[in-house]
Amino acid sequence: MEQALKTMIDNMPEKTGKSLEEWKKTLKSAGLEKHGEMVKHLKGEYGVSHGFANTIVSLFRQDDSSEEDLVSAQYQGKESLFPIYEALMAEVKKLGDDITISPKKTSVSIIRKRQFLLIKPATKTRIDLGFKFKDREAGERLGDSGPFGTMCSHRVVLNSIDEVDAELKGWMKEAYAESV
Repeated sequence: MEQALKTMIDNMPEKTGKSLEEWKKTLKSAGLEKHGEMVKHLKGEYGVSHGFANTIVSLFRQDDSSEEDLVSAQYQGKESLFPIYEALMAEVKKLGDDITISPKKTSVSIIRKRQFLLIKPATKTRIDLGFKFKDREAGERLGDSGPFGTMCSHRVVLNSIDEVDAELKGWMKEAYAESV
């Protein structure tokens, strides 16, 4: 698979008119956030085939510096929340190697086959952790989705790193297990 990807990247300038780095700059300047929007943009505006467009977008979104910049921007002025984010990410990385971590402008989506967690620094003092459960009643701590709407089925409000406890970690594991 790696050789096929390398060949595709090597052939990209000839087949699409631009190198991978040029396409990444194009996508960055487009300011789009969703994978599908980016693919549609490359196909519609530049006539890039679906295979190349999907590869370009996937590699653009994997660009570590781009992801780090997005996360850093989310926590500007909310630095006291960053240790909570780091604790959540440490738990996410223990769930499995089939997870995609997808930072956006205002949140970070955690995806397996579908999004099952969403981490959002909602205010200067609060992170909202959204969960996607199939059939589960909301409770006192694991509340309804609130501002997430249909993106999540439930939400936990986190104000302290101490709240990243065994109960929360258990819900994270359950949401992961349901996301197949």
